[in-house]
Amino acid sequence: MSGRVIFVSNSVQGRINTGAYDRPFSGVGIEYDPLGVKPGRTGITLHEAGHLPANRDWNYPSVFSPFWRLYFNSKRGHCVLFGERMTELTPRNLMLIPPHCLFHCLGVNPVPTFWLAFSFTRTLHPSHTLPVLLRPRDTELCLIRDVKQLILANRQWEPNDAIFRNSLALLHVVLARPELHWQPPIPENMARVRSFIEGNLAVPLTNPILARQAGLSVAGFERAFKRHFGTTAALYVCEMRVREAARLLLQTGDTIDDIAEQTGFPNRAYFSRVFKLVTDEAPAGFRRRHQRQEQLTLMPHG
Repeated sequence: MSGRVIFVSNSVQGRINTGAYDRPFSGVGIEYDPLGVKPGRTGITLHEAGHLPANRDWNYPSVFSPFWRLYFNSKRGHCVLFGERMTELTPRNLMLIPPHCLFHCLGVNPVPTFWLAFSFTRTLHPSHTLPVLLRPRDTELCLIRDVKQLILANRQWEPNDAIFRNSLALLHVVLARPELHWQPPIPENMARVRSFIEGNLAVPLTNPILARQAGLSVAGFERAFKRHFGTTAALYVCEMRVREAARLLLQTGDTIDDIAEQTGFPNRAYFSRVFKLVTDEAPAGFRRRHQRQEQLTLMPHG
């Protein structure tokens, strides 16, 4: 488990920075779409927008997030470590990190830190060296400035439409950069497996069962799944189950026992244990804390 640091600043006084490596969220950002993407959704999904004017602790080992990350520091002083490769966050670069990548955060200087956590349905081509560094353009810097100002003005840390719209605009601009090379669309048999998983979360989903859906041997399926989805089938299934459980907690009045059954967990105790490992919250607490934020997120955006 992570050590937790209490930050005191104009925008985050008294909030606790959990570092977002033993749970999906940092604890000091503006949260949208708790736990992610509803099955079948395409495009970009914003999960968190954050800005700390003086981030005094960037020491978080073994970050392994289910979300993409976009970072920008307007001053030097923080680094990330991928394997043996150390990369500094500087005003000269935007840093883009895909999901399911293990890295370490290092830094103690009070540096202004900006970040977005999001999901995206495309996968980067493996030719990219991680983290991906992009020279910020004027449009991106203006959008970052605007989102920072909106976050600092948001004294209640509630998700609002202005932060949502400007953050998505920034992500659309960054992800359209010609320097980024994407994997081809998921082949038909892997898309069929994804649809099968999303439609059958309540039943056992082993690799042999999924391999038959793909028309591949188990070994061939495991290689293909990792290549196209960037993670193992078991982790993907678990993530989809927890995400669907989060949606049901927020959008239905179903009991926790019923939700556990609907999402393929054998009992409430096991469901609660897995859900808390992913979210750092028990299902009932998650429902209470995020329900109002989800209602705001579901409001029309134009």
